Amino acid sequence: MSQRAPFALGIILIAVLSVSIIATVDWWWGNVHSDPEFFVGVEFAYSDNVSDLKDLVDKVKDYTNLFVLGSVDMTFNKTALDESCDYIYDAGLYFIILFTDTDMYRRGPNSTAFKPSSWIYEPLIWIYEARQKYGGKFWGVYRYDEAGGHQLDQGPSALLNRTEAAAYGTYSNASTYYVDNLSFLIKYYKYISNELFTADYGLYWFDYKAGYNAVFADFGFNLSRPLQIALCRGAATAQNRDWGAIVTWTYDDKPYLESGDELYSDLKLAYDSGAKYTIVFSYPTIGSYGTLLDEHFDALQNFWDYVHSNPNNRGVNRAEAAYVLPKDYGFGFRSADDTIWGLWGADELSGKVWSDVNKLIVQYGSQLDVVYDDPEFMAAVKSRYDRLFFWNETVS
Repeated sequence: MSQRAPFALGIILIAVLSVSIIATVDWWWGNVHSDPEFFVGVEFAYSDNVSDLKDLVDKVKDYTNLFVLGSVDMTFNKTALDESCDYIYDAGLYFIILFTDTDMYRRGPNSTAFKPSSWIYEPLIWIYEARQKYGGKFWGVYRYDEAGGHQLDQGPSALLNRTEAAAYGTYSNASTYYVDNLSFLIKYYKYISNELFTADYGLYWFDYKAGYNAVFADFGFNLSRPLQIALCRGAATAQNRDWGAIVTWTYDDKPYLESGDELYSDLKLAYDSGAKYTIVFSYPTIGSYGTLLDEHFDALQNFWDYVHSNPNNRGVNRAEAAYVLPKDYGFGFRSADDTIWGLWGADELSGKVWSDVNKLIVQYGSQLDVVYDDPEFMAAVKSRYDRLFFWNETVS
């Protein structure tokens, strides 16, 4: 038996044991508590200081219901993590914890870079214990940030390397490798946690196929909000999952975040379009609360009031139509000549699908989804939309 086998077996046994216990906890929690249908929150990522976290909790607890702990240094510090989660829990907020790891783990157990160590084992034990300690308030785990975006841009965490593109051969093979690799990176966390989350700005369909319960679409930089909604909501709807939006940087320097008025508009758009989660990302530190200024807190409070005054408006912008892409076509959708899977340049179809989708966004706005011609999900797709437009037909 290899040295890795006992380690892997131990993790699997823990996962299996936890399923029955967590099921009991979830049954009890569901019978004594009603979870919210919609979440408004902030992500704390600008500090590794527990006092700073407490200050932000106190600042937002009256007009949010979700807190994302995204400070990597804190999640590797059990003392700080426990104190932080105790405080968030006592404030009555639901919370999601980011757990990440180094690139040496990303290529899987058969890689020569794979070195099992306590950094994967200990977080799983912590998650198991936290589920019992905090009940349903520990809403889930944020795992492996922006996998699709890193893949498209060949970032440091890309799961498939462009120099090996010839080895993948086809879009179908690239899709299989991407989904399998990402599934491997998240699967133990999925067994243990209540829900599993990530944020991304591309390849949403394949993130969901890897196993996430919800993906948060990045609202930032010059990304088209209706297009991000179409890609993320389309994938979530077809695969029967939840989705959300996370407002991140608009600028790569101060003030980083968009204005308060723009933030309110983005949050409202996501809510009206049916998102289950709206989150504002705060990093780095430019003030007492990271990148969050008074105008952003005002926007959050106004949005909180809007949600509670308009409970029936969530999803009022229902997707009426969907554009159907070829199966496994991992196009980036940032421009007509964006990459495919980050491995190949634009092909003869890229310009057409880019043009088609943008034409349809002009017509449908945020009531358009983008899906894939995947036999596993096409029955659900055909039953969901009033009109389907396919990549191989003329869209005028």
